[in-house]
Amino acid sequence: MIAALGLLVGIVLGLVLQPDVPLSLEPYLPIAVVAALDAVFGGLRAYLDGIFDDKVFVVSFVSNVVIASAIVWLGDQLGVGGQLSTGVIVVLGIRIFSNVAAIRRHLFHA
Repeated sequence: MIAALGLLVGIVLGLVLQPDVPLSLEPYLPIAVVAALDAVFGGLRAYLDGIFDDKVFVVSFVSNVVIASAIVWLGDQLGVGGQLSTGVIVVLGIRIFSNVAAIRRHLFHA
């Protein structure tokens, strides 16, 4: 319940305040969002499986965002940022769809 309330407050604050993302961070924002979604769907799957731990979720959320952004930053430094961005998106996308499939099977008992 607290997580849903925090999400709602965050969405409202984002819509009201309309924060600007610095130009230097813009390439990393989509990667960070996909990494965060991976953690959220993983947390939802863990909750439905009855093994959710809030500490693990927070560590997973933060580490996913930091590691994915660091990989893309390293790629930018090496001149292959686009390729590493694509790789990160593909890997996290596969994990997201895998978690969503497990959530769907759990909800519909299929």
